[in-house]
Order: sequence, then structure tokens, then C-alpha cells
Amino acid sequence: MAVLLERPGSFGERHFGGCRLGDRRRTRRLAALADRTLAHPEGPLPRKLQRPADYRALCRLANHPAVTHAAVLGPHARLTRAEARSRPGVVLLLHDTTELDFSGQATLALGRIGNGGGAGYECHNSLAADPGTGELLGRAHQVLHRRARVPRGEGRAAKRARADRESRVWTEAVRAIGPAPAGRVWVDVCDRGADLFEFLAHEHAAGRSYVVRSSQNRVLGADGGLPRLLHDRLRGLPAAARWAVAVAAAAGRPARTAGVAAAARAVVVPPPHNRRGEYPAAPLAVWGIRVWEERPPDGAEPLEWLLLTNVPVGTAGQLRGRVGWDERRWVVEEDHKAQKTGVGVEGLRFRSRAGLEPVIALVSVVAVALVNLRAAARRPGLAGRPAAEVVDRSWVEAVSVWRHGEVRPLTVREFTLALGRLGGHQNRKSDGLPGWQTLWRGWNQLHAMIAYELSRQRCGKH
Repeated sequence: MAVLLERPGSFGERHFGGCRLGDRRRTRRLAALADRTLAHPEGPLPRKLQRPADYRALCRLANHPAVTHAAVLGPHARLTRAEARSRPGVVLLLHDTTELDFSGQATLALGRIGNGGGAGYECHNSLAADPGTGELLGRAHQVLHRRARVPRGEGRAAKRARADRESRVWTEAVRAIGPAPAGRVWVDVCDRGADLFEFLAHEHAAGRSYVVRSSQNRVLGADGGLPRLLHDRLRGLPAAARWAVAVAAAAGRPARTAGVAAAARAVVVPPPHNRRGEYPAAPLAVWGIRVWEERPPDGAEPLEWLLLTNVPVGTAGQLRGRVGWDERRWVVEEDHKAQKTGVGVEGLRFRSRAGLEPVIALVSVVAVALVNLRAAARRPGLAGRPAAEVVDRSWVEAVSVWRHGEVRPLTVREFTLALGRLGGHQNRKSDGLPGWQTLWRGWNQLHAMIAYELSRQRCGKH
């Protein structure tokens, strides 16, 4: 089962009950604190853990030497990889890096971020996802990278040999995740940051599959008078397939539906002349893909994206499928929002990295659960199931009484819509289904309602 909102007491035990922290009591405490964090994910730690005893317990736990980032995230990551191994066919591994800004906390001694004026981590996330629904199976790996200060005048060879070189995070992540089982396909889906010959060469050598956004207009070998540069060659291809894509609204740009065309071609990419990584000096046989908007509206910037893959693209159906894998990358952006806006990872306050990093692992798992809230109501196989099969029956009853004035057996979709209504969604057909941030607000409101009702019951007031 992918990470969803599970019954009270089960989330922490399922995802953190296997942590090896040197004492079983620490593990039980971590699982219980995870459940409380899921119930109140927003804001700083004192808001998540409203009882002072819980707050102090997490601070003591996080600062214990046995409680590390790897120890806390490990059971969830193993659970995620086991879920991926159980899935027939294709599983997507979505990789991306986001900056976690902890500027102002000088005691943490973190790496530089942005233009060098801030301090924090380059947080590299690897998420396992279902290619059909985009539902997250979990966080397969996470790297908290600190940028090193490179001495002025350091040569290219010395930079290339650095163990803490930032470009290594891509290969570090896929090595940690490991290979797909025999007969299964795991596809590493990456943004432009992975368009490194070193990473592509590793993927080929390891027998892995990938789809990577192309950022480099690489020089190709001569081929019958065709353009020598990769992007130029792809832009000269005729359309091999067409379909429509939804373009979300943005600042100054309304939502619209765009008609796009796509084409692909097999190319051979030689290694760069200026060696910037560690890789064999052998060319790579890849497929280049271009997707573009043929007739953009007046004044609109036309859509275009360029991809590289080592999975064959021989038919229009395969072309659409490879592009579809890349289209699932948006889930990573939702996850980054969940980490920062939802669970407030950048609002954590600790005096040392040793205390901070385990809690980053904890809240990152909570973020995955809440990103999947939005996907639950969209899954045909799940949306119509009784909500009480997914979340606690008392939660369903509380939401139904608030929404309908009586206890009703809601479906997952109905529960999600009611939760969205709690968070401010109007439930109009034109609004679509609520997004995860709206659901998150409803989730916090729901738990406030339940806490109030439990308090009344303890006082003997009905």
C-alpha cells in the first residue's frame, strides 16, 4: 500500500517502527511522535507537538547519537523499495533537488545555498511513483548535501576527484536505491540537473532506465549533413505524434489547453572534451525527444521540452509513453511544497546538524503522506471505496456530521471533498478537486475538531 493517511497509531509504527535506535523505547517514542506530527503537520515543532512533554521528548530523541537521518528514514525507504519491487511493470523514480534554507542558524555550520549568501542543504529527494496515477509509493532515498567551500584556484582534476562534489548526488541516490528486480522496469526520471555525462554513463553501465530533461545542446557526431548540435537536430524533426496537454494558470497567464507535437530520434552522444566527471571515454547511444506547441496563442510563449532516454522509442505509442513518464515529475514539485509549506521543514530550530537531520527525515515522510491526499480522490480504484477503510471511522463521522449534519458512510472521494471544504474549497464543479494545501488546512481543522470533542468527553460533557 502506498503512503496514505492510515489509521491512528498505524502510521508511526508502519514507517518508523523498524528504526534501530539502540533501544526499543526510543523507537516506540519516535513512532508515537510521528503520529502526533501527522495529526498537526503545520508550523514549528511546538505547534506540531502541542504538549510540552512531547516537544521535549522529540528534542531529546533527535539529539541522541543513535538517532541519525539514515536511522530515521531507513525503514520508510526500505518499505518504499519493497512496495516498488512488488509492483508489476514500470515504477518511476522521480529525482530532484531543492534548497532547504536555514540561514541565520550559525551553529549548524551548513553549506552555502543560492548565490552564496544563504546557508542550508541541497536536499536531493528520490520518490517512487506509480506511472499511471502519479501516486507516491514513498521516499526511496534522500540526500542532505552541504556545498563545500572550494579553495580558490583549485584545478579541474582536483574538483573532479572531490568526494563531496555536488554533482555526485544523482549517482549516489540511484546506487542507494539499487536495481529493479528481474523482469521489472524502474525508470529514473530527472530534471535538467541530471543532464551530466557522468550520470548518463553510470545509468548505461548499471543497466538502468532513465528519462532526463536535456539542458545541454551537446555536440554530436557527423550524420549525413544533419545539424551537429543535439537540440538543433531535434528541432528539425517532423511531428510523429500529437496530443493535448493542460497548461496550469500562472502569474499573468490563464489556464489553457495546448496542442503539442512530439518527435524522437536515436543519436550517439560522445563524451565531453572537457572532462567534468568520472566516466569511461566512450559514446552513449540514446534517444532524443522533442515536444513542442505548434500553434501557441498570440502573445503566449510556446511550450517546448527536450528529453534524453535510453528506453527505445520506436512507435508513436512509445513516444507518448516516454513523455508521460516525464510529465509525472510535477509530483516532485508538490513534494517540495509539502516539505516547505506543509510540514514547515525550514522552520525547524536546532543547535546542531545532529539534532536537525533526523527531524528532517521524520517530517519528510509525513510530507509524502499528505501529498497523496490529493491523489486519493483521483484514483478510480480508490475514490469509490469507503473512507473508513483508509482513515479512522471517527474521522469520517466527524467530517460527515460537520458537512451533512448527520453520520454518513462517505467514500474516499466524498471524504476528500468534505475535508477540502473544511480547508476553504467551495466544492463547485468548476473548482475541480481540492489541492493538497487546501486538504492540509482541512486536515488541521479536522484534528482540532476531534481534539475538542475528546476534551468534552473527558470532562463528561456530551
